[in-house]
This record gives sequence, structure tokens and C-alpha cells, in this order.
Amino acid sequence: MCRSIKTLRPPVLPEEATEEDIRAAALQFVRKVSGFRAPAAHNREVFDRAVDEIAASTARLLDGLEVRGGVRTP
Repeated sequence: MCRSIKTLRPPVLPEEATEEDIRAAALQFVRKVSGFRAPAAHNREVFDRAVDEIAASTARLLDGLEVRGGVRTP
């Protein structure tokens, strides 16, 4: 599962990662860690919250990274 998570920072990804890219990576991470491809109804809320939190953390990480020799966009 996690093999489908791709690097989201330039220059590996030529353009800025989209919200969709970030959310897909977060979903794959939560699936791997939880061991569930799709959670049962009683776990849906916590599963979705984890995806949201990881996506937000990933967006902050990507926004704050400075790649040496690369161009940092504001």
C-alpha cells in the first residue's frame, strides 16, 4: 500500500503538490498504519479525522520545506 505514496516535493514532483495529491498520500498512510483499506462504520470518524490531520500536517511540511538549489514558492 505505502509504495503508492509518492514524494510530493519539488524537484521530484515538477509542480506543486495539489490538495488531492496530499490527501491521497494521507489516506494511504492511514490505511497502512490502521491495517484497514476501508474502516467499519464504527471506526469511520476516527479514520477520516486521522486522514484530515495527516493531510494538514503534510501541507504544512511541504509549505515549510526549503530545497537547496531549488526555487521555494511563497
